[in-house]
Amino acid sequence: MPLIALGLNHLTAPVQLREQVAFDESNAGAALQELTSQPGVEEAMILSTCNRTELYVSVAAGAEAVPEAWLSRHHQLTPGKLDEFLYRHDEDDAVRHMFRVATGLDSMVLGEPQILGQVKDAYQVARDAQTLRAPMDRLLQHTFAVAKRVRTDTRIGAHTVSVAFTAVRLAEQVFTDLKQACVLLIGAGDTIELAARHLADKKVRRLIVANRTLENAQELASRHGGYAIGLHDLPQHLAEADIVISSTAARLPIVTRPMVEKAIGARRRKPMFMVDIAVPRDIEPAVGELEDVFLYGIDDLRQVIDDNRRSREAAAREADAIIDLQVDRYMAWRRALTLRNPAVDMRQHAEAHRDEVLEKARAMLARGRSPDEALAFLANTLTNKLLHHPSARLREAALAGDMDLLHAAGRLYGLDEKEPDAEG
Repeated sequence: MPLIALGLNHLTAPVQLREQVAFDESNAGAALQELTSQPGVEEAMILSTCNRTELYVSVAAGAEAVPEAWLSRHHQLTPGKLDEFLYRHDEDDAVRHMFRVATGLDSMVLGEPQILGQVKDAYQVARDAQTLRAPMDRLLQHTFAVAKRVRTDTRIGAHTVSVAFTAVRLAEQVFTDLKQACVLLIGAGDTIELAARHLADKKVRRLIVANRTLENAQELASRHGGYAIGLHDLPQHLAEADIVISSTAARLPIVTRPMVEKAIGARRRKPMFMVDIAVPRDIEPAVGELEDVFLYGIDDLRQVIDDNRRSREAAAREADAIIDLQVDRYMAWRRALTLRNPAVDMRQHAEAHRDEVLEKARAMLARGRSPDEALAFLANTLTNKLLHHPSARLREAALAGDMDLLHAAGRLYGLDEKEPDAEG
């Protein structure tokens, strides 16, 4: 049952294409069930973030091409459109890729911690959709353990620059004194929460949090001294914002060009800095064409992030060494699943002999033979039957000088264990 990791990310595909293949939480479970209903697909998990969409699947031999075809078909893309952007990892490489993703080694921000939470969320969605079996469930549990060990044993997470921090840092370069700026945050998820913390540390003049669910916006705003609004009130407050940072799961843009044009007019052409971290994008790309608007997307943050990346590359090499070892351990376990367990065969063989000899002993009793005679027959015959083949093979090994087999037999039957001292 081959294991495959298939997907595209910030390194292989532009944001426009990543938008087209993104899954949101509301449809991920149904998509998983649709995927596992395809011929030959045994298990599946979908990981979809602002920087990547990946399928992790176990398939029957001969069905390796099914997940890629399904991905294009599900998103109604022209056949072949994804070909030059997709990467695929098989077996050991698929396991290694999952470990690297979960530890942040494959992220735009090297070592960023948010991705592990996103992998855990994807795992939970797959469990709820009942699209995991023992092999992949074990892989995910192993993944979480590896990520924890990498965090503990290396400095990969030291001084990590998150996407949210990068957005705030970029804003600080435009507005040298954030204490004089009004910041509008759109969304209430982890990324916006991190941005709010960084902005609160910078002591921004005013913080506005807009979200579809007002209660969530109020909860986040109250923790950081901000003011909460619903998305329907966004047009009335947009002009107040010097800086806008947006990260929601909306499928369509929330901030449109006409909305921003009106806000810029109300601001009397005072510049507005906007960062769109979402995929699909929250802010219409055409907004970036407006004068006095500085719009940055998720891919524009890469250069700022790369400057910080070099400081963690040594830790990344240490993390890769840990991952390589754990890949070998998981794959050894996975391969063992496909092997016939000789212990099962041995027990079935012994039980068959037992039943045969027991039936003969009962027949002896039925014919009037004494219980002692029947028990002696049972013990001697069963012993001879169980030891006949092993004894013959060991005699052959002794004659041939096959010490490996002789030592293995000693370990198997516990014959090489020293008897404890009488006084010990």
